Order: sequence, then C-alpha cells, then structure tokens
Amino acid sequence: MREDTFDYVVVGSGAGGGTVAARLAEAGHSVLVLEAGGDPRELMGGNALRDENCLPEDYDVPAFHACSTENRALAWDYFVRHYSDEDRQRRDPKCCFDGEHVKGILYPRAGALGGCTAHNAQILLYPDNDDWDAIARMTGDPSWSSGRMREWFEKLERCTYRPRQRLLGDMSPSRHGFRGWLQTEKAVPGDALTDESLLGVLGVAIGEAAHRTGGLFTSIEHFVRGHADPNDWRRVANADEGLFYTPLTTAGHRRTGTRERLLDVAKGFPLTIELDAHATRIVFEGKRAAGVEWLKGKRLYSAFKEPSALTGEARFALARREVIVSAGTFNSPQLLLLSGVGPREELDRHGIAPTHMLEGVGRNLQDRYEVGLVYQMAHDWECLQGSTFDRSDPLCTRWADGGHGVYGSNGAVLGVIRRSFPSRSLPDLFCFALLGDFRGYEPNYSRRLATRHDRLTWAVLKGHTRNRAGRVSLRSVDPLDTPDVDFKYFENGSEGWEEDLASVVSGVKFVRDVMDKPIRLGVVQAAVDPPLEGMSDEALADFVRANAWGHHASSTCPIGPPDDGGVVDADFRVHGCAGLRIVDASIFPRIPGLFIVSAVYMIGEKAADAILRDARQP
Repeated sequence: MREDTFDYVVVGSGAGGGTVAARLAEAGHSVLVLEAGGDPRELMGGNALRDENCLPEDYDVPAFHACSTENRALAWDYFVRHYSDEDRQRRDPKCCFDGEHVKGILYPRAGALGGCTAHNAQILLYPDNDDWDAIARMTGDPSWSSGRMREWFEKLERCTYRPRQRLLGDMSPSRHGFRGWLQTEKAVPGDALTDESLLGVLGVAIGEAAHRTGGLFTSIEHFVRGHADPNDWRRVANADEGLFYTPLTTAGHRRTGTRERLLDVAKGFPLTIELDAHATRIVFEGKRAAGVEWLKGKRLYSAFKEPSALTGEARFALARREVIVSAGTFNSPQLLLLSGVGPREELDRHGIAPTHMLEGVGRNLQDRYEVGLVYQMAHDWECLQGSTFDRSDPLCTRWADGGHGVYGSNGAVLGVIRRSFPSRSLPDLFCFALLGDFRGYEPNYSRRLATRHDRLTWAVLKGHTRNRAGRVSLRSVDPLDTPDVDFKYFENGSEGWEEDLASVVSGVKFVRDVMDKPIRLGVVQAAVDPPLEGMSDEALADFVRANAWGHHASSTCPIGPPDDGGVVDADFRVHGCAGLRIVDASIFPRIPGLFIVSAVYMIGEKAADAILRDARQP
C-alpha cells in the first residue's frame, strides 16, 4: 500500500473542507485533500438533456445549475426516505421504485472538486444571528456569537455588488467583506428587463408581496436602506422581512467556489489535491486519528450515475497533526461509523470493532421543507427565446461573451423573506420566483426545467424546521456503498411537526395571494401544480406532506456534549478521539438560516483558525 505523510489530511473539498484546507496550507502546513471525484472543468459527461459532453458549461454557466446536478461525470445520486411509512412515501409523485419496492426520493449531491459548490444554485444568503448565538449559549464559547461570526464572513467574501459600501471599507455599516477570496455578485440580466411579460408579472407581484410583507412603505424603506440586499448586516441584525434579490457566488457571472480556491492556493503553498480518491476508513492508534485509508480510482462510489466496476488501488495517508473530515452530512457519519466511531447498536449490527462509542453519530438529521408552485403563462418568456441550455444556443453564446444575458443568473427573479406567522421570532420563509417548471428532485427533472419556457415557479422554503428525528445509518460495511438516509418528515418525525407543516402552508397561501392579482389581470393564466384556487387548508397540507423535499441536509455530527447527542466540541474536535475534527454541514446542532452554504464557508474559516491556534501550542 502506497503511503504519504502530511501535516493535515482533509477528506472532502466542499465549502467546509476546501475552505479549511486552503487556510492551513497558506499558513505553511502540508495539506492533503482527498476528493472522490474529478475536476468538473476537466471531466466529460452528458446530462439529462443530451448525451454528448456538456462540460465545462454545466459547471460554469449559472443558469445550468440544474443540468450540473444531473451531469453524469459529477453527479452523486442518493435515494432517500422522507417517510418510514411505506404508504405515505408512495404518495410522493417523485418517489422512485425498484420494481414494486420503494427506492426513495432523488437527493442530488456532487462527487467533484469543490463538492456541492460544483453544482449548487450559487445562492449566498447569510444565516440568522440567533443561529450563532444559540451555539455560543450552548457551548459557553463567545467566539460563536453572531457579532464575532460575522468577521469570518467579512474575511471570506469579496462583494462586488455594493460599490459605495466598498468605498467605506471596514467602516461600512453593511459589514460586507470586500477583500476575501469568494466573489459575490448580483445578476439582473438586461434581457429579463426587456421581457414585457416578465415585467408585467413582476410589477404586480412585487406590489402584492410588499403589501403582504410588512407593508409597501416598510418594504420601500428596507429597499432604500439596504438596496434589497439580504446579506446587509442591518437587515440581518434587525431580522427584517421584505423583498430581496439573491446574491450569487459568481465571478464575471461564472460559477466560483472552493474548486477555484483550492487550485489557486495549490500554486504557491504546500497543498496536494488528490482527485478520484475515496476515503474508506480513519486509522487510529489507540484513540488518536493517525491517518486515512483511501482508494484511488475513477467513479468508485456507488452514488455515481455510472459507477466503475473496479475496486480501486488501496492507499494510506498519514497525518502528523490531524485528520479533518469534511465529507458532508451523509458521508461524514458514514466514514466515522466505518472507522468504529458511533452508536454501539449501529456498530454491533454490522460487526464493526468499536474505536469510541458516540451515540450522536448519524442522528439529528435535518433539512428544510420546500415545495414548488408552478404557474402557467400565456406565452413563452421572451428572455428565454432560443434557449436550449446548450453551449451552441444564442443565449449561451451571449453569456460566453463576458457573462452577459439571462444565463448569467440562476433563474431566480424575485425573493421574499418573511415570517410564516407574526409570532415567529425570526423570518422563517424564503419564497422565490424562478423562470421554469421546478417541482423538486426526480430523475431527469432538469428536462422540464430547461424545456418549459412558459412556466413560472414559486419555491417556498421553510427555515428553522423543528424536526430532529432523521438518521443516517450504514447500509453495509462496504465503503463504496451509500448509507441509508431517512429524514422522517412531519408526522414520522419529532415534536413540532405540526408547526412546520402550518408554516409551509402559510407560505403557499402567501404565494397564492400574491399571484391572485396577476391571474385576474390576465398576465398569468393559472396555477397548474397544484391548482391552488379553492384548495382548503387541509388540501394544501396534504399537498405539502406529499410533495415536500429538501436539499440542505445537516446536523448528523452536531456540536454539543456527548451525553446529549453531541459529536464534536466548540472547536470541531470529535469527542474522545484525538487528532480528529469534522468541518462541514453535519456539525450544526440545528439547521442554520435559509440557505446553508454561507454558514459552511464561515465554519471553514473558523475551524482553520482553531486548528492553527492549537498548532501553535507547544
């Protein structure tokens, strides 16, 4: 077995692992990043629309993010359970089957350099301050307080869409970062602003949404004060509701993320990026993590759309200082369990010799609840005329010439942050309109999204969900097999599910009210899925329970005391295991904010600081 030695071995190259690895290397430490996939700009793969190679465009073009999730070169397809109850699960029209057996609901992940930053919708929404303050209160660690955590956002962001605030620099009341490595932009394509149908819909919808979200004058005040920027510190500090655009992690209206960060750092610092490297087990000396066993080979993991029949070449990476697991909410607990760290019952069930018993590994799985409400337009969108979501179409040609046009955006044209009920302490709904037909994830879903140019979808996203009952467990001891994932939605979950359901229904009714006037004025034909008009609250609740999905899985290795289900401490160290940390979305005790990736980038920066601080200790 080939063996290499580094100061730090990082498993995973996503928003958490890529961020922490780059900082450690910049500090002069030798770092190995193990990434199970390849470079998405160097790979070749078709998607659900066409068989010929669609890369690097599926990666680069912001509007192609749905195609990227189904690109055969980088997509990892998990099939998860929303309900343990078989009959309830079958009611979801997105449910997939193996013959008569329920296979589950498609949950796209990415096996590629950059992790899920290689295929996400590039939306960067800052978390709520209470997400951080709650961790500070629980751990007694003031470095987790919201004011301190904002400093990590300022360090990593390079905001380009607030030029006047940029002139103020560190004195900016917006508390944006302007010198970081992650560029953020806003995309309001000129093509969309000349589409009379779209302007007609938006003009009416904006007025109706403002009227129902704090009032028109309040919305105007927030717009003037923060320029409709959801990440402005003043909006975050006040927990404001209102109408907002969605900032994107793009540079020149091209996708950017930890792929670009890692490749840039590797040019001048001791950072080694090993692609096609699937971690199989953490190796311990006693209870200290000494390194990682991994397999070298392309497409080894069974989640790939076309996995290899080969088993790969066995290798070992020795870590002088620490192993950092950043494999994600599904794979980090899987790797720990395969290494003997987890609940006794789970280890015994698979005959795995225990290294350290931690009951919380794989428990506490959380996600958002989301539903899509699809509206039929009278005509195709003018701004999508000629669009085939292919490198040869005229819109892609225009985008390639400097990032211009509608393809420089992710398709979202309006976002509303609001409370589902006035009693909610924080805004818990994000309702956003996007061009296309999007009802959730199922095989070939991107075909409908890309080919229907006469549809508008309102996505209703419920943040701060109450459910803590989900679980990730081993399907087998084969490290190339995917784990079992059961989210235990609504009545299958924990207490508070009625509140979650009522909140999503509230969001659906809000969208119905907003769109009622455009329908009456004839600028929109009708809601088609579901029909909405005349549906009772009970019928809406049934629709939500059958159709809800999520794509921000988190919290399976949470911060907290071990006797209360915690897996890591406030400095990301795994309880009872020296030299081992976890830095990804799995460490949050509760799912943060409305979109998760900003929080994961931030903990990557914070974790690097904690690790470097420990490294300086004699």
